[in-house]
Amino acid sequence: MSTVELSGKVALITGASRGIGYGIAEALLARGDRVCITGRNEDALKEAVEALGADRVIGVAGKAHDEAHQAVAVERTLEAFGRVDHLVNNAGTNPVFGPIADLDLNVARKVFETNVVSALGFAQKTWHAWQKDNGGSIVNITSVAGLSASPFIGAYGISKAAMDNLTRQLAHEYAPRVRVNSIAPAVVKTKFAQALYEGREEEAAAAYPLGRLGVPSDIGGAAAFLTSSQADWITGQTLVVDGGIFLKAGNS
Repeated sequence: MSTVELSGKVALITGASRGIGYGIAEALLARGDRVCITGRNEDALKEAVEALGADRVIGVAGKAHDEAHQAVAVERTLEAFGRVDHLVNNAGTNPVFGPIADLDLNVARKVFETNVVSALGFAQKTWHAWQKDNGGSIVNITSVAGLSASPFIGAYGISKAAMDNLTRQLAHEYAPRVRVNSIAPAVVKTKFAQALYEGREEEAAAAYPLGRLGVPSDIGGAAAFLTSSQADWITGQTLVVDGGIFLKAGNS
């Protein structure tokens, strides 16, 4: 048993074998939650469970947009821990870089299936399995790419804008039992975002008023706040965690 005093709360975090999802898992575990993490790669997921602490963490491998996987993840969480208070929809994909004028529509469908429809599916299943009767919170990980035009990652940005609206729709429908918010990060140093800064990190970081790119723990801290009692009067909001980059919007 961990030396951290258990909070009694349980979180299900999608796409959490590495990167932002892993950072969120670390933050929630640090305050005493128990956690189920999901991911596509079973070996990577097992490594993450061991690193995080198998006494308080389980992993369920599968593709986020697969409804059967969604159901199994919720069921396994309930079987292992008896509840699922918090859902963090972090799983996402961005398989294409280029103008949307030439975007393969099958790729666009894949982006929306993974980034938006899967989040709705997990929210539905968690609601019916536990939160409808017991309350809780949901955090959707979106992106600053969804808050303005996002050249060359347009499909991703559009999907994240849809996730922000999904957040507000769910917040309205699930109130007052469940609070639903989203976090919109700028560039965070993960394998997922590596192409945006690899080989030019100093140059990329210079654009940020706070002088650096984000790290997973930055988003973990925000998620820990939004799923805590300190945020009990916050719902339907998008928390921008961007190192101040939007302060430069419109400036040369």
